[in-house]
Amino acid sequence: MSLALAPIDMNVDLEANLPCRKFDPDLWFSDSPAQLELAKSLCGDCPLRAECLAGAVDRAEPWGVWGGEIFERGAVVPRKRPRGRPRKADVARDAELAVEVEERLAANGLDSRNSVRLAA
Repeated sequence: MSLALAPIDMNVDLEANLPCRKFDPDLWFSDSPAQLELAKSLCGDCPLRAECLAGAVDRAEPWGVWGGEIFERGAVVPRKRPRGRPRKADVARDAELAVEVEERLAANGLDSRNSVRLAA
C-alpha cells in the first residue's frame, strides 16, 4: 500500500483556514448522512481539495469525507445511506448521483474506471 500524496501547490498557505482545520474533525467521519453532506459542502472551496481527493484515492481510504467525496470501504459513494433497506426513490437518486460523482472525478483529472472504484 502506497502512502504517496498528490503534489501540494506550494502557493497555498498551509496555515490557511482549511475547513477540516476550522471545524470539528468528527464531522468528516460521522455516521449521519446529513453531517457527511455538510462536510462535503465545506470542502467545496478548499484550495487543497484535489490533492486531498487524489491522496485518499491512492490510499483507498476506508471511510470519511476526503476532497469533497464520501469514501466507504475504500470506494467513493454518492451519498451515505442510512441503515435498512433503501427506498426505490433513493435507489434512483443514487444512480443520478453516481453519474455526478463520475463527472466530479473527471473534473479533478481522475479517471474513475482506473483509479476509483464506485460502490454499488
